[in-house]
Amino acid sequence: MSAEEKKVIFASSLGTVFEWYDFYLYGSLAAIIAKQFFAGLDEGSAFIFALLAFAAGFIVRPFGALVFGRLGDMIGRKYTFLVTILIMGMSTFIVGILPNYNSIGVAAPVILICLRLLQGLALGGEYGGAATYVAEHSPQDKRGAYTAWIQTTATLGLFLSLMVILGTRVAIGEAAFAEWGWRVPFIVSIALLAISVWIRLSMNESPAFQKMKAEGKTSKAPISEAFGQWKNLKIVILALIGLTAGQAVVWYTGQFYALFFLTQALKVDGATANLLVAASLIIGTPFFIVFGALSDKIGRKMIIMAGCLIAALTYFPVFEALTKAANPALYEAQQKNKVLVTANPEECSFQFNPTGTVKFTSSCDIAKQVLAGASVSYENAAGAPGSVASIKIGETVVESYSAKGLPAAEAKAKGDAFKKAVADTLKAAGYPAKADPARQNNVMIIIILTYLVILVTMVYGPIAAMLVELFPTKIRYTSMSLPYHIGNGWFGGLLPTTAFAIVAQTGNMYNGLWYPIIIASMTFVVGMLFVKETKDVDIYAND
Repeated sequence: MSAEEKKVIFASSLGTVFEWYDFYLYGSLAAIIAKQFFAGLDEGSAFIFALLAFAAGFIVRPFGALVFGRLGDMIGRKYTFLVTILIMGMSTFIVGILPNYNSIGVAAPVILICLRLLQGLALGGEYGGAATYVAEHSPQDKRGAYTAWIQTTATLGLFLSLMVILGTRVAIGEAAFAEWGWRVPFIVSIALLAISVWIRLSMNESPAFQKMKAEGKTSKAPISEAFGQWKNLKIVILALIGLTAGQAVVWYTGQFYALFFLTQALKVDGATANLLVAASLIIGTPFFIVFGALSDKIGRKMIIMAGCLIAALTYFPVFEALTKAANPALYEAQQKNKVLVTANPEECSFQFNPTGTVKFTSSCDIAKQVLAGASVSYENAAGAPGSVASIKIGETVVESYSAKGLPAAEAKAKGDAFKKAVADTLKAAGYPAKADPARQNNVMIIIILTYLVILVTMVYGPIAAMLVELFPTKIRYTSMSLPYHIGNGWFGGLLPTTAFAIVAQTGNMYNGLWYPIIIASMTFVVGMLFVKETKDVDIYAND
């Protein structure tokens, strides 16, 4: 690797790490953001709404891919980089000084979501540019290994966000962090922005783009060329459903859903969960380079497909093992004293309430809401028409109540009494209010989380090289960015919200895993049947 190649990889990777750091602060602080900006909602709805704010950035990523991909193919990779980092950095910094819900009311979450949307647009243009830039500086037989460094940046950005959060928590204490300390990671990002801008300004333009520009071969309409011609559009579609959709859900399950599952379902302390995830990231991250380099030898496709298949086959037993290791008391209680909700199906509403506007008043809905608030996994049974819902915990039955038409004071009194009865019964049945640190098997937790990260590295390590190799230079930035960001922004970014919505509706805390399993299985089938291997492709052949 030459000095120039090292500089290209280092500069592209470091700048991209900082962008991911900015982007992931939301996910790492979802529980606190829920309390700060969505304080007007109940706890469960506030968390889901915070996840939606997190997901909003992902939703707009494909649009950022179109806007900045077009610019990158028309004016160059370097200056497009610069614009994206400025938008990302400023949007992140402003969150750190944004008043919360208690200060300015509904304006707080509205502004927060707008800033999150700007972040998503910026990231939509960033990744494709970084991958394209490094790939166009890479030798034919080293493209997988070189672009794999870009693939580490998302994980390193997550790791950096977790470390800054953890350091701040330790320095000022949990109470101060929850009140105002959570702002510190957002505010210090201004220093990362300054470094990123300096790095991006010191970089040279991609030689492939310079050559194409000198020859007058740059695309005048990258979007219409990339998506208006079937020969290119069909490759974009196959890249989405046969590569990036499955890669995305495996990635977000392994890095984000695992973290949320630890804190929300298993009630592991937030700082401890962040530390455990960080440890797994340290162990697992080198495998991005391992699988990227391996893809130069045996091919990209088989590694990505294997990652999708293994994930789909093992998620259920792995997350059950995670429950046993992280909260053994909960696991034991689930085995000995199962929870059953018996209710008339006709009075059971859809439990997903992201806006917090739905008022649950039926006995079925009230019962399920109380269990969801306690993160208790349960089964459902159909009750007789007109019957009042009940919760059976082990051998004890707690009858629910209907709040329809009740005065507010009476509804509150009944609600408090019902919650206490359920909480006392759960406690008697061995269900813990939170995970016991003394019983946590931290070594096993790290092993399980590392396994999930290694699956991430299998699907993600080779993906940049493969996407680059699918498209010609003049529309490469635009063409590869869209399937990547639809896959990772929509299929992946919406995973935590969708998975928790499935859990809320079904009651089973493992059922959210069906979402990544189905998507990964689809990608495996389509990828195996219709996506070609690309490792020996000359990326300049069609210029």
